[in-house]
Parts: sequence; structure tokens; C-alpha cells
Amino acid sequence: MSAAKANDRLIYLALGGAGEIGMNCYVYGYGKPGKERLIVVDLGVTFPDMDGTPGVDLIFADIDWLRERKAQIDGIFITHAHEDHVGAVGLCWEELGAPIYARKFTANIARRKLQERGLPDNVVQVVDAWPAVTKCGPFTVGYVPISHSIPESAGLVIDSDGGRIVHTGDFKVDMTPVVGDPFDTALWEEIAKPGVKALVCDSTNIFSPNPGRSEMSIGPAITDLMRDCKGMVVATTFASNIARLKTLATAATEAGRTVCLLGRSMQRMTQAAMETDLLHDFPATISAEDAQNIPRENLMLLVTGSQGERRAASAQLSQGSYLGLSLKEGDTFLFSSKTIPGNEKGVIRIMNQLSELGVDIVDDDGGKYHVSGHANRPDLETMHQLIKPQFLIPMHGEHRHLREHVKVAGLHGLPGIVAVNGMMVDLSGNQPKVAEYIETGRTYLDGATHVGAMDGVVRDRIRMALNGLVVVTLILDENDESLGDPWVELSGLAEDGRSDASLAEIMEEDLSQFINRANKKTLADDVKLEKELKTIARKTAQAEIGKKPEVIVVISRLN
Repeated sequence: MSAAKANDRLIYLALGGAGEIGMNCYVYGYGKPGKERLIVVDLGVTFPDMDGTPGVDLIFADIDWLRERKAQIDGIFITHAHEDHVGAVGLCWEELGAPIYARKFTANIARRKLQERGLPDNVVQVVDAWPAVTKCGPFTVGYVPISHSIPESAGLVIDSDGGRIVHTGDFKVDMTPVVGDPFDTALWEEIAKPGVKALVCDSTNIFSPNPGRSEMSIGPAITDLMRDCKGMVVATTFASNIARLKTLATAATEAGRTVCLLGRSMQRMTQAAMETDLLHDFPATISAEDAQNIPRENLMLLVTGSQGERRAASAQLSQGSYLGLSLKEGDTFLFSSKTIPGNEKGVIRIMNQLSELGVDIVDDDGGKYHVSGHANRPDLETMHQLIKPQFLIPMHGEHRHLREHVKVAGLHGLPGIVAVNGMMVDLSGNQPKVAEYIETGRTYLDGATHVGAMDGVVRDRIRMALNGLVVVTLILDENDESLGDPWVELSGLAEDGRSDASLAEIMEEDLSQFINRANKKTLADDVKLEKELKTIARKTAQAEIGKKPEVIVVISRLN
């Protein structure tokens, strides 16, 4: 690397993933202010909930800032294949247009995302692990193998004339990960030798005080559990956690059980791992049809839906049956996963439905059957000590995680900055400083359409869900005379009100009285007429049922 040119700056900007867990999207840039060449790290999604985003399919970062600078983007680098890092590739690539770089397994998943949207998958380029590097504009980027809960995760070494940045991606310190790359202390020490300006680091488990445990450590306990269970065993975990799938399947086999994989995403992930030669010695599995002929005490179902997803195999089984298989009293259901904050309601709903069937539920409150894919506080401190950066920028965490991470680093003399989504940080000097603030937000995939969070579509949907809907229809002739009384249709509202009469009929009567009294000027003005009809409908509903519904007025004029 040569010395930085005068007035050039090195910048970091999070558009998603800093101040929240999920929807990761980070930008690095180098060059003259406002004209920097850019690279994007990760394009992820987060998932909706019925309370705040009803009807929405997926949520991803608002990339308007990037779209406006499309000509400045030299590459998109995906660290690993979790949905919160790769899930928006198919949704955003057309608007960014740059080549996509990833390791083999992640590239396989990224290509599938593009194929699903009818986009060319040859824009995805497979990169080799460090010390191989990719030259991309003013940057040289290397993929450093790192342990996580999905194969071929990588941290990035991002070099430019502005200095070296280490972007950890999601990681844990695991020397025996079962599937995927072990954590290589010597390799990270070697990377740190030339000097690192900034460590941009995972913050997810900063509040966990004990060192993380290896994936290999939980196999014996799961085997013992499956051996002791009398009926059928069902186990669920993240479909992307290939190592856990292998741990569960191997444990089942050792306990004398035949394994059946249920759920499209689980089958897709295992297929991708096999295609990329990452999954070896996975126990043989059988189809759901063949599983019906296996004695219950000799069967283990490995299913999707660990986060309470309504259409996943877990939810289907809790409601009765799935592909001809059903649970009954004496069976055991193992949640070998951690519930992501926000998903508790869905998971508890499934647990209660399973309990009603007489199924015994085993979760991971005690940490016996699950280990996290993220570094706990002592492991994060290990990374700080290995890299020895000039300063820390925490990412991948809620605000409290980022703030705590900076505090922890400060205890050992490592300065840091809490940089949330939209805060552009200038890394050019010896201390990070805020360069400017970028407007950021969320974009919703709503059916086949991208909807901005501020567009009002979801807000209106929530209002209708909370307050109900009234549609008022009025027909006028060419002389602005009413052809019959207005009529109403109700949705999501009580049929009868305090008057013990039909709410629709009472509302129609009140609207008719207004129309009969209204002067010609009012009847000729659609805007004023619509406003008056809405006000009357809401007042009637408030008086009769104590609700102020959303009101749509349809005025038809016959010429």
C-alpha cells in the first residue's frame, strides 16, 4: 500500500445492522469526499411481525444512498450465507449492479437468491480464502476463514491507502466447529502484524460473561437425551446451522434412531453444503413417506421452524400433522436453538400447542443442547487482543450492545465509537470522527413490490387492523342529485351497536339525513363531500361501538 493521497478519506457507513440485529448492510469508501469509490459488505434481511409489519414478507435496508452512487460501487462482498447477510442479494442487486464476491458455499446460496428473481447468477464470483485477495477499485479485500454457525463464514481484511480494516463478520472462537473452519489464532495474529486501523466487530453476545463453548461439546448430551426418550423425537434448529444439523443427526443415529429431514429450507441448505463439498459423513435420511413405517421409538424428525415461523414444519406438526406424520403423548420435541428477540410469542405458541398434544418439550434454557454462533464477551476481548487495532467500531448489535462493546474495549485501553445506521465515520486519522449523517430506513418486500417504510402502506394496514374499515358508496346524477341513499359496507367492526340495531343501518340513516340536508354547493364538491361523509361515519361508529374506523368514500357521478 502507498501513502494516502492528500484530502482522500477512508469511510465506514452502516445502512443496516448497527443498532439492530439483522438486515446487515455496510459500506466502505476511499477517495475524495463525496467521490469515494465504494464497496458494500453484506445485503441482508430481517423478518416482519404481525404487530408492527402485518402482511410484509421481508424487510431490508433502504439503499437509496447507494442507488444514487451506483457508478461509484466497485463490488459487493458477502461474508456468509445467513439470511441477515445474504437474503437481500436478489432484492437489491439490480439497483447496485456491481459484481458479487463470496466463498464457495455462500456463492451457491447467493446464486439461488438471484435465480429466484430471474436475475443472472454469473455476477457472483467465487473467491478463495486468505491469503488470496481481490482487487476492487482502491481496495484489496481478503476472505479470512472464521468459525460461526454456518459453513465458510469469513472475516474480511480490507486494505487501501487509508489503512487496514478488519471486518469480523459474525464469528465465535471455536477450535472444533464440527462443520466449517476452526478459529485460527495464529492466522489472525499474522493479519494484525502490519498494523490495523479499525476493527469492525460483531457485538451480539457482549453481555454473555462466560467464554463460548464449542459445537462439538453438545453432541454427547444430545445423544443421551435421544437414547432416553421413549417415543418419537423431533428436533428443530436453524436450517443454516449445518454443523448443528450434523450434530443432531449423528446423535440420533448413535441413539439408534433413523433420521427424517422435514422442511424445504433445511433440505436446501444441506444440499448446498453437499454440492460445495462441505458436508461429509452426514447420516442417511429417509422421506416423510418412509418415516411412517418406522417405529416411533426409532425415529427422529429434524424439522424447520425453530423461531416459531407459522408455515414451517414445527408449526404444522404442533397443529396436528405434516406430510402424514403426527405427534402424540410421550413424544419429545427439542428446541436446539436460541430464540431471537422478537420471536418469543411464536415459539411459545408452538410450545403450548405441543403441550396440548401431550408432547414433552426440551428447550435450551440451561445451554445444554445449544451453543451460540457468536463470540461472548471473553472471546470478543480475545479478538481485540489479537488484532490490536487503533480503534474499535462495534457492529451487529442493538444500541445497548454497541455501547457496551465500546465500554468493554475501553477497559483495556482500546478506544471505540458507537456508530449506528446512517452515521458516516471518517477513519482517515488516528481517531474515528463522524463525517456526516445519512438518512436511512427500511424497505419492505410486500408481495412482489418494494415499499418504503414511510410510504404509509403498512401504517394504513395497521390502522385498518386496529380500527376496522367502513366503505361508503354514494351515486349522484348529472344534476348533483342523489340516486338513492348512501350505503355502507363494514369490515372488522361489530355488527350491532349500543342502540341494539344494525351499525350499518344506523350509519346509512345518519349519512342519508346529511345528504338530504346538504346544499347544491356541497354536493357538487367531491372533496368537501367526502370529508363530511367520513366525519359522519366515524362519529356514528364512535357513538355506537366506541371505535373510529378507517373510512373510504366512493362517489360515482352519472353524466
